[in-house]
Amino acid sequence: MHIRNWIIATITSAMASFFMPSLTAAQDVFPSRPVSLLVPFPPGGVADIVARSLAPSLEKTWGQSVVIVNRPGAGGALGTRQVATAKPDGYTILLALASVSTNPEQERINKRPAAFQLNQLMPVARLSVDQMMLAVRKESKYKTLDDVVKDVKNNPGKISYASSGVYGVYHVATSMFTNEAGLSMNHIPYSGGPPALVALLSGEVDVSLVTRSVGVSHLKSGTLRGLAAWGAEKWSDFPDVPTLKSQGFDADYQLWSGLFVPSGTPSDVTRVIREAVKKAMEDPQFKASLAQNNASQAYMDAPEFKKFWDEDARRLTDAIQKIGPTN
Repeated sequence: MHIRNWIIATITSAMASFFMPSLTAAQDVFPSRPVSLLVPFPPGGVADIVARSLAPSLEKTWGQSVVIVNRPGAGGALGTRQVATAKPDGYTILLALASVSTNPEQERINKRPAAFQLNQLMPVARLSVDQMMLAVRKESKYKTLDDVVKDVKNNPGKISYASSGVYGVYHVATSMFTNEAGLSMNHIPYSGGPPALVALLSGEVDVSLVTRSVGVSHLKSGTLRGLAAWGAEKWSDFPDVPTLKSQGFDADYQLWSGLFVPSGTPSDVTRVIREAVKKAMEDPQFKASLAQNNASQAYMDAPEFKKFWDEDARRLTDAIQKIGPTN
């Protein structure tokens, strides 16, 4: 009897040893549980819109939930730090905007500790670009960009522009233009793109950049008039508005969105994420959602995105240095 029990126990143990690696391997296949897609801004903004457009496509591919987590604060720095310091296992993904590139330099020149460093993040894919345009109210005396340039030169420091916040997208992009053009304008910061738009519409400021996702309805209705399109191409529905570059100013700023994971994330995990994102780019549901929110798909896989990000971060860091400290 004892021998029979010993034989059964031995066989059971051997079978368990045989099947255990397979079970462990199955558990290790990414993703085997829900994935957090962290947006370091409040709901309703560009990054949040892109994240909520992307998540259903990832869920279809992975068969796992993709949970949108909004962690706003400090211009995106708080949420970005959460991803930068997270376990590098692919289960915490950052959906950031171009402003992710500038935060460490902002803190450095203001002599504050940075929430994160760029080398703590690994680029996975660029997703979209939100076009920008310099605009004025329909009642404005400015009919062209040249009108603005001439008036600013005649009245340095007096012509005002709105921004989405100090070192924010509008601030940096407008500063790149004024530095290129040799202009001095009066910067009026607001708490985001929508409040900056309200300031422009109400006459609190003379000019402002607007993003397509926020301002296109006002441009189409005629309450705003576009003077210059930021980016390599004109807006398809505003072909009469010339690009900034075509008017002699090489100060472009691209408001892109992209995915990042913590540095050190295994290559097999990042490959799974990259493949799922590439598949999402062809998903009609994702395309329709972006189009509905006036965002333009601008996909780059990791190698191309890393090259782009390195160059873009260098340009934006230089722009932050020219703006200088603000405290």
